[in-house]
Amino acid sequence: MKRILFACCLGLFVVSSGVAAEPSPPPATAVDAANTLHYFNRPVVTFRSSLSGVSASDRAQRAAARLREQLDAPGPHRVDQKPEPMGVLVQIDGATTFVVTADDVDVLQQESLEASAQRAAQALERVIAESREARDWQALLWALGWSALASALALVLAWALRRGHAALARRLVTLSEWHSRKLQWGGIELLQRERAAAVVRKLLNGAYAVVLLLLAYEWLSFVLARFPFTRVWGETLNSYLLNLLGLIGGAMVGAVPGLFTAVVIFYLARAATGMLHRFFDRVQQGQHSVAWLDADVAVPTRRIATAVVWLFALAMAYPYLPGAQTEAFKGLSVLVGLMISLGASNLVGQAASGLILTYGRVFRRGEYVRIADQEGTVTDVGMFATRIRTGLGEEVTISNTTILGSTTKNYSRAVQGEGYVLDTTVTIGYDTPWRQVHAMLQEAAARTEGVLTTPEPQVFQTALSDWYPVYRLVCQAVPSEPRPRALLLSALHANIQDVFNTYGVQIMSPQYIADPQTPKQVPPDQWFAAPAQPPRQT
Repeated sequence: MKRILFACCLGLFVVSSGVAAEPSPPPATAVDAANTLHYFNRPVVTFRSSLSGVSASDRAQRAAARLREQLDAPGPHRVDQKPEPMGVLVQIDGATTFVVTADDVDVLQQESLEASAQRAAQALERVIAESREARDWQALLWALGWSALASALALVLAWALRRGHAALARRLVTLSEWHSRKLQWGGIELLQRERAAAVVRKLLNGAYAVVLLLLAYEWLSFVLARFPFTRVWGETLNSYLLNLLGLIGGAMVGAVPGLFTAVVIFYLARAATGMLHRFFDRVQQGQHSVAWLDADVAVPTRRIATAVVWLFALAMAYPYLPGAQTEAFKGLSVLVGLMISLGASNLVGQAASGLILTYGRVFRRGEYVRIADQEGTVTDVGMFATRIRTGLGEEVTISNTTILGSTTKNYSRAVQGEGYVLDTTVTIGYDTPWRQVHAMLQEAAARTEGVLTTPEPQVFQTALSDWYPVYRLVCQAVPSEPRPRALLLSALHANIQDVFNTYGVQIMSPQYIADPQTPKQVPPDQWFAAPAQPPRQT
């Protein structure tokens, strides 16, 4: 910062010294793209038509040369206006400098010829005064003094900002680390202290850079405005900053009514969602009974209703948001909509499948189901996927579109009260009385801990095959699920083998072809052959 200020001061001193040492002012820029006469970087008059066969650019060049000659000559350099049939003559000490004709009047400004000539004369008086000031050593010394004072003040302010920035950075970083240490949940920090401190440093460094840039900007505009030749640049910098601040302030003030309307809409949406939450909570808890809404679907219905309310509120508040009518905002909206439409087709399909599963009541949380080749207890029914916990302790996530495309077996839906269905099949030869098979299967079910006696287990003969009937045992497991269904089914199979071995009945699986010479069964005295250990007697 010090080097920049020193270089600018040195450059301004050289420019001002060169202007003061030269007896005549710098040459005027006679013509530009708009045929405008400039002097000391200020526009004086713009020629828009030819006069007596002289083009507008030639008129500007001749006026520049005439103005330079008049200001080089001694005299009071007093500006006058003289009306003539061709236009208004603008003169210096009675000598014509240029002519403002009716065709030179800017029709967009809706000015008269006299007003245009008056404005050109005032601009000419200003550049004459600045050219006179450029030759005044005392004025230049005052300008250098003010520039030096402004530079010293800028350096002091920059030093103070740097010290204040360092002190404030240390203080804010300490506070951020202290507050982030307090933000904990279950002993876990929700916000890392190093990351919080880094964010605070970046924000503070950005604010410091902006303030320092504004300080340098104001210093440069002030210093440039001290010298006649660069004064228009300083005024331009100041006017640009003021216009920018005015534009931002005007935009903020103009956005207040629309922003207030949007805030009111969002507040009403928040109040509506609050009422919906209370209503659905009462339905879920059984305090309200609604014919079209069950307690099982109260939670997803509440989420859908909340999303609909907020989407409606956003659509209503969109025209009132600041910048909503700008082309950039509209283009961004179109881009976001296109990205969603191209990339969210699978997502929409998953969400639609989730709605079908939820409101079709295919299964509920806590029910025991079989989906394709996965079997377990439903732990979560989401909008995009469903999670089940298998008997082996695994949690399987299945997409809702996959569930709709496969066969689902619900073992909990057809039971009395809570719980789930437990079933298995065995094949026994025709030489075994079917009544005995029924009794043995029911005894095996009774021996299995976790199988309910009410309702009573039932046995069905589902097929009469070529060599054996097929028996199916159906029973109901406990609702509290002390063991996963896989363990319970394993225990039931073990008890079926024990009971059939006890009564000397051979199970004819996996395939029966002919009667063996000796029955394929295990006598009770061999049930605990090594390395099996008999259960301890309590």
